[in-house]
Amino acid sequence: MTVIGWIQIILFCAIVAALVKPLGGYMTRVFSGERTFLSPVLRPVERGIYWVGGVDERREQHWLTYAVAMLLFHVGAFFLIYGLMRLQAVLPFNPAGQSAVAEDLSFNTAISFLTNTNWQNYGGESTLSYLVQMLGLTPQNFLSSATGIALAVALIRGFSRSSMRTVGSFWVDVTRCTLYVLLPICIVYALFLVSQGMPQTLGAYVDATTLEGGKQTIALGPVASQVAIKMLGTNGGGFFNANAAHPFENPTALSNLVQMVSIFAIGAALTNVFGRMVGNERQGWAIFAVMGILFIAGVAVTYWAEANGTSTLQALGLTGGNMEGKEVRFGIVASSLFAVITTAASCGAVNAMHDSFTALGGMIPLINMQLGELIIGGVGAGLYGMLLFVVLAIFVAGLMVGRTPEYVGKKIEAREVKMAMLAILVLPLMYLGWSAVAVVLPSAVASIANPGPHGFTEVLYAYTSATANNGSAFAGLTGNTFFYNLTLAMAMFVGRFFMIVPAMAIAGSLVEKKSIPASVGTFPTTGGLFVGLVIGVILIIGGLTFFPALALGPIVEHLAMNAHTLF
Repeated sequence: MTVIGWIQIILFCAIVAALVKPLGGYMTRVFSGERTFLSPVLRPVERGIYWVGGVDERREQHWLTYAVAMLLFHVGAFFLIYGLMRLQAVLPFNPAGQSAVAEDLSFNTAISFLTNTNWQNYGGESTLSYLVQMLGLTPQNFLSSATGIALAVALIRGFSRSSMRTVGSFWVDVTRCTLYVLLPICIVYALFLVSQGMPQTLGAYVDATTLEGGKQTIALGPVASQVAIKMLGTNGGGFFNANAAHPFENPTALSNLVQMVSIFAIGAALTNVFGRMVGNERQGWAIFAVMGILFIAGVAVTYWAEANGTSTLQALGLTGGNMEGKEVRFGIVASSLFAVITTAASCGAVNAMHDSFTALGGMIPLINMQLGELIIGGVGAGLYGMLLFVVLAIFVAGLMVGRTPEYVGKKIEAREVKMAMLAILVLPLMYLGWSAVAVVLPSAVASIANPGPHGFTEVLYAYTSATANNGSAFAGLTGNTFFYNLTLAMAMFVGRFFMIVPAMAIAGSLVEKKSIPASVGTFPTTGGLFVGLVIGVILIIGGLTFFPALALGPIVEHLAMNAHTLF
């Protein structure tokens, strides 16, 4: 660990914190239907979309109607992606002559991209055509991200409104998010990435002759446009198999920094949107503080573990840390920081191979995902995931003082607590349940590359990543089999929608309640005590749920490493 390394980490945190208020203010105006500096250009386009879709922007929806609209919207996305992949061989813009994608892999990929997971059991440059990348995957990167943000805003309206029955219009929220937030930023972002050396072309792959006289095929394509939304929308799906470790997806140190900042930007700013919409920005900063403390703790552990390396490396006199699986362009600090960011934000992009991290260094990304998309989280998903834990923390505080818990003027009662617990507990069922099946089923065990606790971690990481809608891979696991394609798809589906529906039910319950003024007995929710309580609830629930599994994987691997036993 070096001073320069910590300066890089502090610089990243400072940039993200500086973006929270201006970006949060802009998004608040967008979702409130107020005029923005882009309105003269985009407002006619917005009206045209409503006219074509038959949408009345003044007509809002009940929470159940909002949720059903969201689910039906995703049904159409599934058939579009699946159809494009199955028909790829006969469709245009396929200069490499890619064949049709297998049924189980197409199913897995369609579920993956519509749930904002972007888990990839394939190599992008060797499996998908330009058309499938552009028409199937890139639009879904926008729409799945916009859906997450829209759902977060709907939940915020549940807290901010009183004595109403509607939480907004799904169609209006998704349209405004895409038009006014995601698309403008991505246009500028993609141009910046092109300036850094990232390809954006429909030309064919290039054949080059190496110094030894061999032939090498260099894959190209419309990379910059997909990488921009992949990072900003916390999608994470790589155009190339090596993802952000590939020089065409992450050409320079500056592009690496901008990509890391863009992963956190919208998720962090949504905390400010929450504060503004409930009428007290300090509420948003308190939630941001919870996220920030958990994030910094994770970065410190991962950076320390990777900088120290392993006892075996130290015994060999190699004291420079663990560089296995890392790009020399980025080094240990940028690789460790990227790993924590991408798993804290439910993005899934990687600039280093997590399978090559030390046991403790790889454990933190795993824990980030197991906690359930709440340390910044996927765009929108992080905020509503955090608010579920806030509901539980407020309930605990109410038990302590012996009165009905309140949060931002709304009483938190049995219905809200039950829905929050349902959403939180369904995730471990997928993480742990499918991992248990995979480590005893012979055909699934055959896909594990490493023996012992490291192999167990590979499986646990896969199902955790899928259920948390993260999409990053620990690597070392052969996931492109019928069993893993099917079960990982199920985990992705449950992890997305079985969390969304209870969250929307909470929004519907809260929006009908009257707002009550704070009193002497109201638990303060903007100070350090509240921040500490929420962190405590998160860690206690996470520890009780996941410590046994972590003990079988990274913890025992770390202890074995100290005894010079490697896996």
